[in-house]
Amino acid sequence: MEFKKNVQLVGDTVTYTISPEVKKYTLIDLGFEQTRRGNFEYKGSLDTDNPFKPVARLRILINASLDGFKMETVTGNGARKINIFTHQRSAEFVEQLHFILKEMLERNVFISSEEK
Repeated sequence: MEFKKNVQLVGDTVTYTISPEVKKYTLIDLGFEQTRRGNFEYKGSLDTDNPFKPVARLRILINASLDGFKMETVTGNGARKINIFTHQRSAEFVEQLHFILKEMLERNVFISSEEK
């Protein structure tokens, strides 16, 4: 899967765009880890019942040049993609997703289609 400037999660109505104002130190401050290739990866639990063994995770990978990214919701072990908007615990997962992404929007990592 290639890095894109705009990503919309399966089942979501909002499109997220990488902000031109994103900074490396902001990503690290938000919990991103730098990979061997210089990319920045975030793996956040969407499960408030058991955050250490979650049913669903948010996975974001931002390229080293900070101009493209990938975003997806995956199973707890990251083996396959899932649609949290149709999951039986969707209300909980969507609320947690929006909580995580709200901070990233406030810190100029992303711009949402709702803000434009």
